[in-house]
Amino acid sequence: MQQTDVAVVGGGLAGLTAAAELARLGVKCTAFTGPAPGGLLLSIESVEGMPEHPEGIPGYDLCPMAQEAAMDAGAEFINDDASALQPDGDGWIVTSPEGSVRARAVVLAPGAHLRPLGVPGEERLAGKGVSHCASCDGPLLRGKPVAVVGGGDAACQEALTIAAHASEVHLISRGPLRARESWQQRVRAQPKIQVHEGARVTAIEGDNGVEAVTLADGRTLPVAGVFAYAGLLPNTGWLQGVVELDADGRIPVDGHMGSKQPGLFAAGFARSGNNGQAAEAEADGKAAAEAAHKYLNT
Repeated sequence: MQQTDVAVVGGGLAGLTAAAELARLGVKCTAFTGPAPGGLLLSIESVEGMPEHPEGIPGYDLCPMAQEAAMDAGAEFINDDASALQPDGDGWIVTSPEGSVRARAVVLAPGAHLRPLGVPGEERLAGKGVSHCASCDGPLLRGKPVAVVGGGDAACQEALTIAAHASEVHLISRGPLRARESWQQRVRAQPKIQVHEGARVTAIEGDNGVEAVTLADGRTLPVAGVFAYAGLLPNTGWLQGVVELDADGRIPVDGHMGSKQPGLFAAGFARSGNNGQAAEAEADGKAAAEAAHKYLNT
């Protein structure tokens, strides 16, 4: 079995930052990044709020930069997803389809996935107009009406991205928009975007492709595409019964990203209280790496 000092689970910004920082600190580090490092950020047209990129940077540029930094620092990579974690004496064993690694400490940064709407038609029409990537599929809907479901930063940003292609965009939010004010201002200034606050999608209609969405108030909006950005869920289901999780399925940590279990740290959206922003994921990764380094030397 392969031995390492710290195993990092996750190929998003938090995990890649942790791996880079650990390697810079001289720690032998093995990162389970999955087959396509980058996570949800890969589909974001402009990641904002990053101090080193004040004008914003595409997620598909930011993530490879973070991966390259970790590789240059000397981190080792396993391009597979971790599937199991178990305590082993004073360390931990992380398992993936490629094999197992024993580590003295683990940084858990498995990231998140988009929350499904959970309405009729969503699964059936996935890939037939139901999408989670505006930059990928927006151009395919040029000149057609679309719906974006959600009220946060991601939903507003994707609505703006799609507006460059669609004839009109219905931004549907269960309550008032909760995105940063700068995003809200841009959305409301875009004449193609119609904001529906206090509205809820109850069904996605269509036979061989999306034709409309039905709202809880009985209205039907004709659309050719639906982009769902209705929140995030942590990728922590595989940790149940091994790691303490809160009611939202996230890992409670102290001020140094340490869990209640020795040698186990969490970063990014998987840790309680993280707001899902890229800048916070990066800060989490660095803090968790520093805490793991300190743990190894105590």
